Amino acid sequence: MTVETVPMSLPVPDALVTPAWLADHLTAPDLRIVDATWFLPGLGRNAQADYHAAHIPGAVFFDIDAIADRSVALPHMLPPPEQFAAQVGALGLGSGHQIVVYDGNDFAASARVWWMFRAFGHDDISVLDGGFARWQREGRPVEDLPPAPRPRQFVPQANHLLVRDFDHVLANLTSGHEQVVDARPAARFRGEAPEPRPSPVQGHIPGALSLPASEVLDPETRTLLPVDALRQRIAAAGIDPARPIVVSCGSGVTACIVALALHQIGATVAAVYDGSWTDWSQRPGVPVER
Repeated sequence: MTVETVPMSLPVPDALVTPAWLADHLTAPDLRIVDATWFLPGLGRNAQADYHAAHIPGAVFFDIDAIADRSVALPHMLPPPEQFAAQVGALGLGSGHQIVVYDGNDFAASARVWWMFRAFGHDDISVLDGGFARWQREGRPVEDLPPAPRPRQFVPQANHLLVRDFDHVLANLTSGHEQVVDARPAARFRGEAPEPRPSPVQGHIPGALSLPASEVLDPETRTLLPVDALRQRIAAAGIDPARPIVVSCGSGVTACIVALALHQIGATVAAVYDGSWTDWSQRPGVPVER
């Protein structure tokens, strides 16, 4: 395995990049592109098949269900650092690389992969705003042959500020230290619609605020809302960006979209409840609001 890191020569972009920016830097030697397309179970869609049919040139495929902790029953949980390092290193993603991640499904799960890398200390990562759909809409190049990446060394450095588990969130019911924000659709938050995965109870974590991930996206372009519009939407949900926040959803994927939106407005670091409602609802005697 190649162990040297790659010196950064790219201008480090924001957490979001446009297709124009990516097209201008597509062949930069220290840039790596990641296709993180993923679909909820039951939709009949195969993300890996979509990747093999067409992807941005040079992109490797990142499967959030494979680069995950397989020792637990919960889906796509954050893996141990050593496993993450080995799997992303095998994809040619090293500690010295600037990474751009995209997907074909409204930021799910490109925002999740953005959060995962940052949870392991790698901040040189951005999300393609508007994803693969916008890239194709603008007539930019695609290919159907996967690259053959050279393995690289990724050195994980866990950022515990970005991750919450059941015990943290349960203790927060008493302390109230962090605002809990629920990124699921409003009907699921209220307990009026079923979850896509088996759930013994329906509703939300007591005291949680509702901000569906879809509401931080432009309904037509499917890009993230402009910063001023994000601030207004976040304020309308009753969220104070100056206070600590933990974002939850169904299983820890769309929560990362809201975490990305909070990052864009300069909010206090927003953690993600890994496992989210799938984890919370399966705990015996767990408190629930509807």
